[in-house]
Amino acid sequence: MSAAVTRTAWSQWSPHASGSEYTVGIEEEVMLLHPHNWSLAQQIDRVLPTLPPELTDHVTSETHRSALELATGVHPRVGEAQRELEGLRDALETSLTVLGLRAAGAGTHPFAVWQDTVVSPDSRYQAVYGSMRELARREPTFAVHVHVGIRDAENAIVVAGRLRAHLPVLLALSANSPFWQGRDTGLASARTPLFQAFPRVGIPRAFASYADYVAAVDMLIHCDAISEPTMLWWDVRPQPRFGTVEVRIMDAQTTAADSIALCALVQCLARLEAEEAFASDVLLDSTEALAENRFLAARDGCSGELIDADDWRRVPVRTIVAELLEACHPHAQDLGCEAELEGVGDLLAHPRATRQLIGAGGHTGCLGSSASSPKPSSRSPPAGRGVRLRGRS
Repeated sequence: MSAAVTRTAWSQWSPHASGSEYTVGIEEEVMLLHPHNWSLAQQIDRVLPTLPPELTDHVTSETHRSALELATGVHPRVGEAQRELEGLRDALETSLTVLGLRAAGAGTHPFAVWQDTVVSPDSRYQAVYGSMRELARREPTFAVHVHVGIRDAENAIVVAGRLRAHLPVLLALSANSPFWQGRDTGLASARTPLFQAFPRVGIPRAFASYADYVAAVDMLIHCDAISEPTMLWWDVRPQPRFGTVEVRIMDAQTTAADSIALCALVQCLARLEAEEAFASDVLLDSTEALAENRFLAARDGCSGELIDADDWRRVPVRTIVAELLEACHPHAQDLGCEAELEGVGDLLAHPRATRQLIGAGGHTGCLGSSASSPKPSSRSPPAGRGVRLRGRS
């Protein structure tokens, strides 16, 4: 089979609705909960038919029946996305309360076990289960995805490739999943290695051109590895259908403000790389350094250090973030997201994984009554601070 590109329908780059550069959209993966014990509620089939009109175009099912995706529209300014996201969160909470359910935001559910996991009946996710078998029934994980509009496909490939250098920093800032199966994992983002069980995840290679990317995806489709390009669950990927670059590495956030701070940083970084090519080319060329930084960010979050491939040394995440914020400042001014970008400082000063640990009362062993079947205790994170889904707080 020739590697020559055949421009199939999926590969046509959308000029996205607004036609503006650096528009943003946010997708949040949300967990459904039983409020009497804060366990996962496998009830997406019950939720979807009851949604009010203002939510029907913004809520979709996910791989597992205990999860849904909440998506904003396209916005030129991050502040507009924040107002919509807060409204969607509030409307979702209202709808779920009527059903006797609640929603929450974090990278993992603190005490879920795989035996309780049920795959969504949606045909897409049944196909995922058919492909990955019992891997699809691992404990659900939850992320926040940010789309940034790029008018030109070639520019999108450049931006996606250069953003790879910043993915570990975004992961460190967003890390919000210290618990797994009722235990403190010692990781800031347990979601990251859990999701790694899926194929076609992690930091992708750099593509030489859009044609190079299309040929790679068409080969996988032709060989029946995937049915369509969104089954490439990379940490950053082009989205031809929307005309965007999508950053997917970040843990789901408890508050809308935290998601918005990350969105503002992603938007600024995309513009920074498109217009200044800021990231180190040495780092971008080092598969080993990128992979190690991803692991270090998942393990240590904002308290960690990442590899500086230029100088062969480790640099604190806090130092890297300070330098990035300085570089992003003029872009934030031009994009009108200075206020929202300030939220990154709060993520850095008060890591969300630490907040979950504090919300659990400092209990770092099994949260349940037994290691084999953990149940929520009086200090379990969902019943305490920092896990329930909130719009404006």
